[in-house]
Amino acid sequence: MALRIAGMNSGMDTEAMVQELVKSYSSKTETIKKDQTKAEWKQDALKSMNSKVKNFYSKYVSNLQYSTAFNKKTTSVSDSSKLTVITGDNAVRGSQTVEVKQMAKAAYLTGGQISKAGGGSVTGSTKLSELGFNGGDNADGTTTIKLKQGGQDVDITLSKDDTLDNVAKKFADRGLNANFDSNTGRLFISAKESGAASDFDITATDEQGYGALSALGLGKAQVVTETGQTTEVFSGGATKIDGQDAKILLNGAEFTSSNNSFNINGLTLTAKDVTSAPISINTETDYDGIYDTIKGFVKEYSSLINELDKLYNADSAKGYEPLTSEEKEALTDEEVEKWEEKIKSSLLRRNDTVSSIASVLKEAMSSTYEVNGKTLSLSNFGIETLGYFNSGENEKNMYHIDGDPDDESTAGKTDKLKAAIATNPEEVSSFFQKLASNMYSKMQEMTWSTDDRSYGSFYDDKKVKKEYEAYETKLEDWEAYVAKIEDKYYKQFTAMETAMAKLNSQQSYLSTMYGM
Repeated sequence: MALRIAGMNSGMDTEAMVQELVKSYSSKTETIKKDQTKAEWKQDALKSMNSKVKNFYSKYVSNLQYSTAFNKKTTSVSDSSKLTVITGDNAVRGSQTVEVKQMAKAAYLTGGQISKAGGGSVTGSTKLSELGFNGGDNADGTTTIKLKQGGQDVDITLSKDDTLDNVAKKFADRGLNANFDSNTGRLFISAKESGAASDFDITATDEQGYGALSALGLGKAQVVTETGQTTEVFSGGATKIDGQDAKILLNGAEFTSSNNSFNINGLTLTAKDVTSAPISINTETDYDGIYDTIKGFVKEYSSLINELDKLYNADSAKGYEPLTSEEKEALTDEEVEKWEEKIKSSLLRRNDTVSSIASVLKEAMSSTYEVNGKTLSLSNFGIETLGYFNSGENEKNMYHIDGDPDDESTAGKTDKLKAAIATNPEEVSSFFQKLASNMYSKMQEMTWSTDDRSYGSFYDDKKVKKEYEAYETKLEDWEAYVAKIEDKYYKQFTAMETAMAKLNSQQSYLSTMYGM
């Protein structure tokens, strides 16, 4: 950078003069910045468009190629208070009977009321020793009980110094729900899952263990059954609900489940209550589901094609350029927003990529397809555009379904689509599968990777990114060039000031010498 000396000798404002001289160069800097801003906005516009096209391609076009998209079924239940049903695509059509014989339950143990050996209230901090358990013959004051669950035995060590909260935590650490309720003075223990596999039992193997369980209100007594077998039952006010599986009879065949839900042959049946008589369920084609699938596709297509036409047919923004900071300061926020929106809305005007995508979509929708020896088009199912003169701006390629109650343009017409679905759902399904397959293959070709385009993109994202980055380089190079020009002028003015300083010095010397 040149040494910059202000105009002390010449009396000129050299700073202002240099800035005026480089003004024409600096204006080009603003031009490059504006072009770069437009390139960024265009990149954003293409990304937004690409996102909408990809969503339509993956969510609708891709799925409608397959029969599963139209394999809709619904199941009616004669008593939904006892049983509910969700119908899968592979469910078998027809009528069946279901009986709910047993509901699934989670094992639940309610302990007897706990009391202190010497009386007084019991809290979570009450120790087993205060309940009368001192560890028996064990020197360390501990005993071991067994928890049986899921075919496994787990030892739990209890100490006379354990509090009731500690005991509950030990059960919880072994996979149960457990807590001590000080309001009722009882331990509550339950399995985390319903079903017989999650059932549990708590037992002791010696007198100390029985003593600890009795102190906790979980004691057991031995009883002799009618068959002469000895068994244990909870005593002292403790009660237990055993864990059990749900059980249903479907067409006479028995099925069990740990959680009241059964997935059988495409149906998800959820038991709500035990039945006293068989429930009838009837599975049939879901005609409304097929109609909604097609309607959703047509609606999304129309929304996308309207958007593409709007982008392509946008008004020109000739004469509009991005605003500088100084220009923005002279306008209101609303004025700035309107100005920028005018530019942004026109960036894809007459864009080749937009045109190509729209053409592929329109061609697939307007084509005919061979189904069972018949040549069919969308019009055969009452799906058509409104025509050039009856359509709104940028809505001339939008499709409408005759009889669609949500479309005021065609709501009063005969619903050919619903009639076709009810009469021959397979033919309707085949037609739309072929249409979707045609559209999918052509759209897929557009996403193949090239030097300018990444795989899966519907626009030349690599090329657009490079174009934007080129402005960065161009701006840096130009700013460096302007800096050199500026330094050149400063050097020239500095040389002039230096020469004038020397001249003034010589004149002063001569004046002094000659007494002038």
